[in-house]
Amino acid sequence: MLPSRREFLQASAAVTAGMLVPNAMATEPTSNAPKFKLKYAPHFGMFRNSAGDDPVEQLKFAAGEGFTAWEDNGLKGYSVPDQERIAKAMTQLGIQMGIFVASNVDWTNPTLTGGNKESVDKFLADIKSSVDVAKRLNAKWMTVVPGVCSPRLHPGYQTANVVEALRRASEIFEPHGLVMVIEVLNFRDHPNLFLTDVAQGFQICRAVNSPACKVLFDMYHAQIQEGNIIPNIDLAWGEIGYFQIGDNPGRNEPTTGEINYLNIFKHLHEKGYQGILGMEHGASRPGKEGERALIEAYRKSDAF
Repeated sequence: MLPSRREFLQASAAVTAGMLVPNAMATEPTSNAPKFKLKYAPHFGMFRNSAGDDPVEQLKFAAGEGFTAWEDNGLKGYSVPDQERIAKAMTQLGIQMGIFVASNVDWTNPTLTGGNKESVDKFLADIKSSVDVAKRLNAKWMTVVPGVCSPRLHPGYQTANVVEALRRASEIFEPHGLVMVIEVLNFRDHPNLFLTDVAQGFQICRAVNSPACKVLFDMYHAQIQEGNIIPNIDLAWGEIGYFQIGDNPGRNEPTTGEINYLNIFKHLHEKGYQGILGMEHGASRPGKEGERALIEAYRKSDAF
């Protein structure tokens, strides 16, 4: 079974719960491979077999392999000392922080789509509490999922409710230069979710009309939902704030499925994309060999 967004969030929480962060040590890359052309961002646990459980050792390993960015869904749940140590290591290693999840998602009950005051207030409280976390981690982007559909409301009213909630969240983030990226998810892995199409995300961001609200273009989800990835990138370009990666089928590293990531990465590079591409996927093979194969897949896909 393919891992869902919910399962990725749960996995991040499990890593957080089991993570013991020792005292700060000297932080140097473990090797000196050439840097990738684009900012591909692994997450904690991706290189655990090669680098061990300590998150800073994982960062050092990734930096030594040429990665210059990082993301982790569950970083908001880490302790303050852990966040501070991780941020310090990233700075020393020249690794830019990508997304973490700003607000918990209710995968069953309508929240933002229904316009319920209690749900919106809870969402806005999550947004406010993310500001200090983002500053602590030197992060700019945070993931937001508007949640499931409200079956008794016309889609137009649901859209208006979501836009209003995101406008209010943008007012919180704008003074700090922070950006929430609303993630477009696919119908197969996440039935009944509100936000399922890139054009829909583009429309919502245009309606919110804030630099603090952009689209998270997850290419794994986009391939399942609608395909046409490169043309949709071009059409939605002005409202895309962040990309995530995962091949299909399998939701593993590039070259293991049907998506031509070599061409997509080349296209992004030619467009001058300077942002982060989150590696929100698994590995097609287990253990150290699987992690090495994953890195080599990125080398192959980055060779444009």
